[in-house]
Parts: sequence; structure tokens; C-alpha cells
Amino acid sequence: MAVGGAPVEGVRPPVAEDASATAGLGILMMLLGIFLFVCNDVMGKWLVATYSVGQVLLIRSLFALLLLAPAILREGVGRVLAPARPGMQLLRIVFSTAEVAAFYWAVAYLPLADVVTFYLSGPIWVTALAGPLLGEKVGWRRWSAVLVGFAGVVIAMRPSEAAFGLPALVAVSGSLLFALLMITTRKLRDTSGTTLVTWQVLGALIFGAVLAPVHWVTPTPRDFLLLGMLGVVATVAHICVNKALKLASAAVVVPYQYTQIAWAVLLGWIVFGDIPEAAVFVGSSVIVAAGLYIFLREQQIARQARRR
Repeated sequence: MAVGGAPVEGVRPPVAEDASATAGLGILMMLLGIFLFVCNDVMGKWLVATYSVGQVLLIRSLFALLLLAPAILREGVGRVLAPARPGMQLLRIVFSTAEVAAFYWAVAYLPLADVVTFYLSGPIWVTALAGPLLGEKVGWRRWSAVLVGFAGVVIAMRPSEAAFGLPALVAVSGSLLFALLMITTRKLRDTSGTTLVTWQVLGALIFGAVLAPVHWVTPTPRDFLLLGMLGVVATVAHICVNKALKLASAAVVVPYQYTQIAWAVLLGWIVFGDIPEAAVFVGSSVIVAAGLYIFLREQQIARQARRR
């Protein structure tokens, strides 16, 4: 995620107190965005108990597209529907659609905290794949953190128990797909955010439209509204995170994304009565620690590069 930029010429940089207040607001926006993402996950888990993944994706994407319509019109429908590098765009759509489908399928069978724990390994996958796919140099320190993070995934999967099965494997595969989504997004960094999000939503919409008729359950008015809210809440959550990154540096706000696991544990217990096993707590702690180390190490390397 891109952050910040140079001060506008002729505009005085903010004083320290203003910068501190802006950073505080950025942290609040990140916390709000992560909380909304988990609320969205809770609604999704509750709805896939009744409705198929295809149906959830279809209605969710319809509402998200309606919310995006003003931004699409501002940018220009022609520009959004004819992006550069269509092959890479298509690959990104496949990754994004498969990733969200894997999440909803896995969360139908596993506690929310378990699935969120596996998805927290996404940034670790990105680091592991950065060398072969992006040509980035990854030093031994980050490779060590990658290995530790994957050890956390194995701990959370509890391989000696029956829980080590298809749903857990789907969740881990979803985290890999999420990492591939982030990598392809890096390669398309020159494409506008509106175009990327629009095609991401369209991909899920088309996928849902194909699968939904197979296991269609006519939703009640309340459930139809909740299915639509999945798209609305996710879009608002993205807006909050993007705003956080504009208000403060990534080094300040990104670590707060790991509050996701705390919310997943709390809301999973309140709504579904799920209490994660000790292995999930241990595994998630290892994954979070490895992810934070990788992030902080990358920040340190970036600062050293800027000094040269």
C-alpha cells in the first residue's frame, strides 16, 4: 500500500503537535477499518451457514458495485473497463476471487479465529515469494522470520488432530492466494485504486453469478440486506484503511492490523460460542511476531536505502 508523498510546495509542514494528532487519527482509522473487516467476516460466517458461497459473492458484489458507481463515473467508465496490462489484471482477478471464496468456504467449517490466524500468514507468504516473483532480495533475517511464521501456521493447524483437514488446508491455500493477490497488485501499482477494486468486485460478481443458481436459497428481506451489507462494510473498511495510510506512515499504523485476531477471538466467542484452542493462540502469536519482525525489518532496510 502506497503511503504519503512530498509536502506541497508553498505549504508549511505540520508542527509536531499536528503531526502527532494526525498519527493518532490514522491509528484510529486503522483500528476502525480492521474492526469492520472482522464484523464483515462474522456476518459472512453466519450467512454461509444458510447460503452458498456463490450466492454470498453475487449479492455482496452487487451492493459493492453500487457503492463504487460514483467513483467509477468520476474516473470514467471507459478507463476503468479498459485497463492496461489486461493479462496481469485477469490473473489478479482470479487470485482475488479464489481467495475470498476460500475464506468463506473455510469459515463455514472452522472457527473464525482459526481462519483469521491462517490468513495472517499472508504477508509471510509475500516475503517468501518476493524473490522468485518480484526479484527482490530477501536476507537471512527475513528468511528466518518466514520459517518461524510457517512454524506458527503448523502449530495453529494442530497436525496431530482431526482439525488438520480440508477446511484448514483451504484456509492456508486462501492465505497463499491472498499473498499472490498482493504481489500482482504490486506489479499493477500504476493502475488506479478504483480500477483495481472495480475489477476485483466484478470478478467475484461473475463467479457468484455462475455458481449461485446451483444452490440458490431465496433470502429473507433481512438476510438479503445482510448479504448486501457484506459488500458495503468491506468497502467502508477499505476506505478506513486507505485513509489511515494517508494520515500516518505505514510504520505507525500497519502493526495495528494484527488487532484482527483479537477481534476474531472476541466476536467468534460472543456470536458463535467458539473458544480457540491453546494451539491457535500459540500459533497466532508466532505468526504475528514473525509478521511484525518482517515488516519492521523492511522499514529499516528502506530507511537505510534512503540514506545512501
